[in-house]
Amino acid sequence: MAKTDSFFIRKSVTLTGATFVQETIDLGAYVDALGKAVLRIHNIAVQYSDPSGATPDLTTSTNAAADFQLTTQTQADMVIAGDNKSVVSSGRIVAFNIDSTDGVPTQVYQDLDIAPQEWTNGYLIGVEQRNLGGRRTAAGWDENVVVSLVMECTSETLSKEAAMALALSQQ
Repeated sequence: MAKTDSFFIRKSVTLTGATFVQETIDLGAYVDALGKAVLRIHNIAVQYSDPSGATPDLTTSTNAAADFQLTTQTQADMVIAGDNKSVVSSGRIVAFNIDSTDGVPTQVYQDLDIAPQEWTNGYLIGVEQRNLGGRRTAAGWDENVVVSLVMECTSETLSKEAAMALALSQQ
């Protein structure tokens, strides 16, 4: 099974409110089902920021949250991983301002609840596009929240074993 050295794919989505937002990630340069080329995601790192790359500010509300999901199919809203085989990764940030003032949160909790680095062999992708989507709470944030992913990947030739694993685990 021929593999490449790892490389990084980056993508961001700007969450503007409680409405679900989704961006497409084109993988056509790495995935070719007829040519048996697939992509394996080994690690995902997540950054939550405002549009300038800084910490997103909170309003006087005491808390706010933002969720993201990376899927192999287009979604209309957030989905549950146990019910939807297209979920590759998901996570969230919850921010608090214990003194109830505007500005940078005083406490932040981040959860990458599904991540390829938790699996023995990463996550195999056989589709030419993925979708990064999410939404944030309408109240609490004083500005948009940008969710940025950096994914460590390798490209490899699809073996019979990998084809079976791919067929069993994804739609």
